[in-house]
Amino acid sequence: QVQLVESGGGLVQAGGSLRLSCEVSGLTFSTYRMAWFRQAPGKEREFVARVGSSNSRTYYIDSVKGRFTISRDNAKKTVYLQMNNLRPEDTAVYYCATVAFTRPLIDSADNYDYWGQGTQVTVSS
Repeated sequence: QVQLVESGGGLVQAGGSLRLSCEVSGLTFSTYRMAWFRQAPGKEREFVARVGSSNSRTYYIDSVKGRFTISRDNAKKTVYLQMNNLRPEDTAVYYCATVAFTRPLIDSADNYDYWGQGTQVTVSS
């Protein structure tokens, strides 16, 4: 049984930082692409960042570049999202997701097979 368990969300003031974690079990972690998505109230789920086979293979949406860092620890089967200089518009439920490397590289929610339960991030102005 595949499980993704997120932690690290919370309430922070604008300009602050949070670190999200997502621990994965039930699959061979090193053979899976990992990503973070977010969903704000009334909006569709949005791709935020992904990491490939190593931490040198990352990709971010423009609005978080230079502020967020995604990384993975294969020994711990965990993916992280370090979020710095947070803005009110970053407020959302954040989800980690995963798909095998054998699948096409498409940054849409439909392409990812397994999801965590989500963790709330709230940034106050």
